[in-house]
Amino acid sequence: MLKKTAAEFFGTFWLVFGGCGSALFAATFPQSGIGFVGVALAFGLTVLTMACAVGHISGGHFNPAVTLGLWAGGRFSVKGVVPYIIAQVAGGIAAAGILYLIASGKAGFDATANGFASNGFGEHSPGGYSLQAAVIIELVLTMFFLIVIHGATDKKAPAGLAPVAIGLALTLIHLISIPVTNTSVNPARSTAVALFQGTWALQQLWLFWLVPVVGGCIGGLIYRFLLQSKD
Repeated sequence: MLKKTAAEFFGTFWLVFGGCGSALFAATFPQSGIGFVGVALAFGLTVLTMACAVGHISGGHFNPAVTLGLWAGGRFSVKGVVPYIIAQVAGGIAAAGILYLIASGKAGFDATANGFASNGFGEHSPGGYSLQAAVIIELVLTMFFLIVIHGATDKKAPAGLAPVAIGLALTLIHLISIPVTNTSVNPARSTAVALFQGTWALQQLWLFWLVPVVGGCIGGLIYRFLLQSKD
């Protein structure tokens, strides 16, 4: 379990550092030219690369909603749920802390005013989308993310392609939802940056735990009882 939780710590660290780091630095630097498309790709690449690097150790969850969705889908033991989630949240916070130290190297940086790549709805949604819109999109996208994960890692799926499918799915998820919530589908990612934003992001954090977890479990149950081959 120590090796597995260490893999989850480093995998989630890389996801937050690479994904949120791209949003904090490159996407806000016009000369970089990556925009939100580049941010979406960055999130997908973090999962793809770490799934290849440590997926054989821990399964490559890097996300409490994925861990709980895999448990709901019958793919993960309940005894590993809490240790995995603790490791994921810790890895995300560690990455956000290093991002904060780097960002503070620029004169005038203020994590509260900047938003620190946090997730939000209403006036804190990048596109001004409502609470209802945020709930729907986070629920649907996390549900489908877990369906992709279950399907890509099924014993009947093409061998070796799971990291690619999952990484591209996360890229697509971000392309769809960055304007709505700045894309969570991952409570550890949301918690990590919300702690440093410190105000509205913490007040709205409940949604980015509750909805992705519910969506992930629904996705796991759909695959387990409707899509998975019984043999």
